[in-house]
Amino acid sequence: MTIFVSTDWLAAHLSAPDLCILDASLFLPGTPRDPLAEYAAAHIPGAVFMDLASLNDPDDATPGMLPPDALMTQRCQALGINPDSRIIVYDNSPLHSAARGWWMMRLYGLGASVAILDGGLPKWVAEGRPTEAGIVTSTAGTAIARRAAGQVRTKADLIANLATGAEQVLDARGTGRFTGAEAEPRLRMASGHIPGSRNLPSPSLFNPDNSMKSGDELRALYADSGIDFDRPIITSCGSGVTAAILLAGLESLGKDDVTLYDGSWSEWGFDPATPKATGPA
Repeated sequence: MTIFVSTDWLAAHLSAPDLCILDASLFLPGTPRDPLAEYAAAHIPGAVFMDLASLNDPDDATPGMLPPDALMTQRCQALGINPDSRIIVYDNSPLHSAARGWWMMRLYGLGASVAILDGGLPKWVAEGRPTEAGIVTSTAGTAIARRAAGQVRTKADLIANLATGAEQVLDARGTGRFTGAEAEPRLRMASGHIPGSRNLPSPSLFNPDNSMKSGDELRALYADSGIDFDRPIITSCGSGVTAAILLAGLESLGKDDVTLYDGSWSEWGFDPATPKATGPA
């Protein structure tokens, strides 16, 4: 299973008719950047704007929760996705939000394959590759979204895990947010972390050219965070976006017993009944 494709690969396959390129740029609340405006100004030729910020469950108060199958189907057909599409997801965000888009596409069984463009738009542009402006509108696709079972963890799962410790929890937020030293970007949200969880800030997984680290260097980051590769892992973050980076990194190392807590700290931190820890892991 290919998780990442290189900018060289994409440049060589850019005109393939079965390729569906998605811009999954997303920013933290309060960030003075507009992903749609940036996409319209410059995107990889043929790429469609995924609008990841609105691709969620409108009936759930927790930010960014996974949408129901019917809504995911509607949105993905509008993006031009067919059952045989080869989907490439990229971003132009410090959150490296393409990983969330990749994870969602795969979770719902969309396309024939899904991969992340390693290095995203920043690497593509730095290499002098072409971009285009405007809004791309795709011919409607025929893909049907069916969310796979067993790949997503809920708040109830995490509460039960506090007692059993059966699964390790790895948090992708920055150290200050994890320890509680920094306030959360969402108002009235508690600071800290899920008791017993470990911390691996997602930016540490990337090289200066925006590509993801690999091999022994990547494995060492997980090991240094206190993760045991022989035990299952739940990834978490602020709202399920950067948690997907940790999951993608683990899978690139061959680890497949990894799930994601979709509600993440946006759900846990807003609930006054959940236990919260502060300080280092």
